[in-house]
Amino acid sequence: MTSATAVENKGAVQLTAAMMLSGTLGVFVVESGASPFNVVFFRVLFGALALGGYALARGYFRGHGFTPRTLGLAALGGVFIVFNWVLLFQSYENTSISVATVVYHTQPFYVVLLGALLFRERLTAAKAGWIALAFAGLVLVSGVSPADFTNGGSYLIGVGQALLAALLYGLSTLVTKRITGVRPHLIALVQVLVGIPLLLPFTDFGAMRGTGADWGWLVGLGVVHTGLMYVLMYAAYAKLPTAKIAVLAFTYPAVAMVMDWAVYGHHIDLVQALGVPLIVTASLKVTLPRNTESARSIMARRIAEAASVTPAGRTPRTPVAGPAPRTVAHGTGAASRLARPVASKA
Repeated sequence: MTSATAVENKGAVQLTAAMMLSGTLGVFVVESGASPFNVVFFRVLFGALALGGYALARGYFRGHGFTPRTLGLAALGGVFIVFNWVLLFQSYENTSISVATVVYHTQPFYVVLLGALLFRERLTAAKAGWIALAFAGLVLVSGVSPADFTNGGSYLIGVGQALLAALLYGLSTLVTKRITGVRPHLIALVQVLVGIPLLLPFTDFGAMRGTGADWGWLVGLGVVHTGLMYVLMYAAYAKLPTAKIAVLAFTYPAVAMVMDWAVYGHHIDLVQALGVPLIVTASLKVTLPRNTESARSIMARRIAEAASVTPAGRTPRTPVAGPAPRTVAHGTGAASRLARPVASKA
């Protein structure tokens, strides 16, 4: 086994582990028994402690690379990320973990559409067709019926919350991927730190009295699903080609659906299941570049770049934080620099 293959295999294990952890997120949210705003507040609080401790231990604060502009972009991305989490967790309550997670995976299509709208990326007819197919799959997966418009509409609201969460995630991706020269761990740390004062007015501390063992679920959301999961994802990105990142990221919704069935007995019906392959196929077609480099060629290029481009004493550029694999349209224009997918920061 060559060294490049061994490195890629290690990255695949790391990303698979990160996505499997992400798939258990919904169970931790529901079992905590806390409101979505309370859950997200304590997630960012414990997540900031976990990420901050890791960055401090690794010495990432030295030569951090932030400028006032990139720090502002990271903070703006944090606003989108935090409220994206609130909406996703509210969607769990109104639909189910399975439905909310699959609907949430319309993220890459929002990124493409936003890239075309905000950065004038060329949207090809082929990509427009794949996006249309994905939203046809979304209609099937959502399982919305006429009755949902007349019986209070909580299920319909939940689907809308998942869609809006995906939109906010797409905005965060576009903003965050414009940050260069900063380690992704530090960008993620800024994003969760922003969430602490942002969510403070919406947090009901009185409701947290006497939660007892439920605190373990909240600590897990911060330490495991924000600290450990992000560390694994960022380590994997540097080792894997785009195609493998895109494929492995679908471990997340698959595990989420299995957990929802195993723990709560929830499952999507046959008609809903027909929409899943439509979304998955369309996502891969939109996400993957036409010509994907092999892992070996990517590794060779990175080694060459590190040896010839990185000046002594400076921190090399690293992948930026950003959400599951999600990309912007490949083409010309400002957003074409943002084409590398990033795994879902659910």
